[in-house]
Amino acid sequence: MAASASSPLINSYSRLPVSFVRGEGPRLWDTEANEYLDALGGIAVCALGHCHPEVTSAITEQAGTLLHTSNLFAVEHQQNLAQKICDLTGMEAVFFGNSGAEANEAAIKLTRLHAQNKGIERPVVITFDGSFHGRTMATLSATGNAKVHHGFTPLVDSFIQLPYNDIDAIERAAQSNPDIVAVMVEPILGEGGIEVPHEDYLSSIREICNRQDWLMVCDEIQTGVGRTGHWFASLGQGVKPDVITSAKALGNGIPIGACITAGKAAGLIQPGHHGSTFGGNPFATRVALEVLTIMERENMPQRAQAGGQRLHTALKNHLHNRPEVSEIRGKGMMLGIVLNTDCSKLVQTGLKHRVVFNVTAGNVVRLLPPYNLTDDEIDDMAQRVTASITEICEENQAEPVTS
Repeated sequence: MAASASSPLINSYSRLPVSFVRGEGPRLWDTEANEYLDALGGIAVCALGHCHPEVTSAITEQAGTLLHTSNLFAVEHQQNLAQKICDLTGMEAVFFGNSGAEANEAAIKLTRLHAQNKGIERPVVITFDGSFHGRTMATLSATGNAKVHHGFTPLVDSFIQLPYNDIDAIERAAQSNPDIVAVMVEPILGEGGIEVPHEDYLSSIREICNRQDWLMVCDEIQTGVGRTGHWFASLGQGVKPDVITSAKALGNGIPIGACITAGKAAGLIQPGHHGSTFGGNPFATRVALEVLTIMERENMPQRAQAGGQRLHTALKNHLHNRPEVSEIRGKGMMLGIVLNTDCSKLVQTGLKHRVVFNVTAGNVVRLLPPYNLTDDEIDDMAQRVTASITEICEENQAEPVTS
């Protein structure tokens, strides 16, 4: 149930009046034993579904062996996980934290170290309108969303936000600001409405960064770990960033974040520059290693690509006659249904139809389901999402217009 007015919880979330108590695969059950299809996956986290038996086994085994020692000592699973990530991506070195925000904080610190090497005293990082990079002070400042900034000024003044999917804007900034040291970009805007840029967008950013001696940082917290049909969306487009940040699906529900580096970024952090008490502990890294092992063995990025195409096609077939649906966009198991109608009640309507999703950017139904859905589960999910959207559209049509 949602927290009441007398709840001891800080009132930081507008919670829905549902509490889930069990999960299995793509399904969730609430306190009333109602069953739901999970099309959100804990916001792109549970890419292998809930309670995957091999992940559960790794959790149980490691919990009974060793949870934590600290980074004062070598951590075998941390070393093995970093090697696995580098083998899968062609990157070179990894720092582990506990979340996407922490991974992005590490990336921002890398841009400061790069600036120091260049003799730039007040470095600037380009980020983009509609972006989301976290809620710490630095990552919040990097985020291109005024609503997230509200109440927290003064912000960290190291960022400039430019229009997304506009290479000319980056070129103009390069000509006018000699203190720019990096570009931080999401390959697909997640919180910004599943906005997919032009095919050459990332490669054009890479070219500019090479020319200007900037770091290219790809925030792949949502798009990474197979979500878009490749291990990371940037690499799938043939672009190798200096820094990739990852979290969410990496632990399938166990908190872990990774700042993954290559080239000139790989050697910037030295002892004393950065650290984390819990980051990369034996428990989290053992579980994440199991997640990647399963994904590699089962070719989960390809399954995400194929399943996402089936889901996209099914939704398009169901919704093509609805004028309220402007567009269905995305890649792999990262889809957005853009609506031009009031979406304020849509998520609760979805719960009525026993499907879990959310609405981002005000009018985009965001779907981030597990990769290993069966065809029948994909078709069922499409039907439930369609029923939810159809009901809201018909309700909105029936409401009287007030002057």
